[in-house]
Amino acid sequence: MNFLLETLQVIVMSIYYNMEAFVRLFIPPKNKNVTGEIVLITGAGSGIGRLLAEKFAPLGVSLVLWDINQEGMEETSRLVKEKGATKVHYYLCDCSDKSEVYRVADKVKREVGDVSILINNAGIVTGRKFMDAPDSLIEKTFEVNTMAHFWTYKAFLPAMTANNHGHLVSIASSAGLIGVNGLADYCASKFAAIGFAESVALELLATGKDGVKTTIVCPFFINTGMFDGCNTKWPLLLPILDPDYVANKIIEAILTDQVYLLLPRTMYLIIGLKNSLRWKQAALLGKYLGAFENPEHCETTSLKLH
Repeated sequence: MNFLLETLQVIVMSIYYNMEAFVRLFIPPKNKNVTGEIVLITGAGSGIGRLLAEKFAPLGVSLVLWDINQEGMEETSRLVKEKGATKVHYYLCDCSDKSEVYRVADKVKREVGDVSILINNAGIVTGRKFMDAPDSLIEKTFEVNTMAHFWTYKAFLPAMTANNHGHLVSIASSAGLIGVNGLADYCASKFAAIGFAESVALELLATGKDGVKTTIVCPFFINTGMFDGCNTKWPLLLPILDPDYVANKIIEAILTDQVYLLLPRTMYLIIGLKNSLRWKQAALLGKYLGAFENPEHCETTSLKLH
């Protein structure tokens, strides 16, 4: 195609997609049927991971739970069975260890089958300012929050692409879209996780594997214990999020093949402003929203999980 024709195509399709988005404000998209899918959730022993497992329980899926906490997984397994899950498998797995991820993934393939919905939820935060964070904790943050996604994709994506069917879900953070004072390593790891998920999604589209969907979740602070004690300057604008609400929105996004999910909805406006303002204006906005306030009141002085 020549330049004018391709430009016209982009304009026409952009108008179409905007109209489609407008219509969906009034007519929500139909949920897809996930009965029979094999859903793997990392960090399923507590928090958002456990809640997601509970939400999937009545949907007729096979659940595969990964965590480093055996007791937590056993409790999650019990809870999901109470909510209707009939096929539940759980495995101890340290997602920061590449060889262990591959070993446990092979075991899942033999014992359960090919994972078709992969939810990378496991995450940690140190909560220390950059110069106060030991190198070992910085490395651990990236191993869990970023590199683990590489290894789980490597393990389970080939089957999805072979079938042109599947769903990749990255539980990232709004801190992966905008920097936060006192969370340099956490923010960097989440920026990387988002960039990785976006890049692989584009690779899949470029190779015609449009049956493998991607959902990238970027919530503000969630009240799961990961950011205990954290406050928000303007609760009406940026509330600390209820875990059950977040889990429901994630399930909704997966079932409707939503690519980006930012929570709360005001994050869409804030990120748009951040990307369009000059640095001094963006910094002023950050100060207004409380980004410059001392984060040490948050009880995140040791590793905490999602």
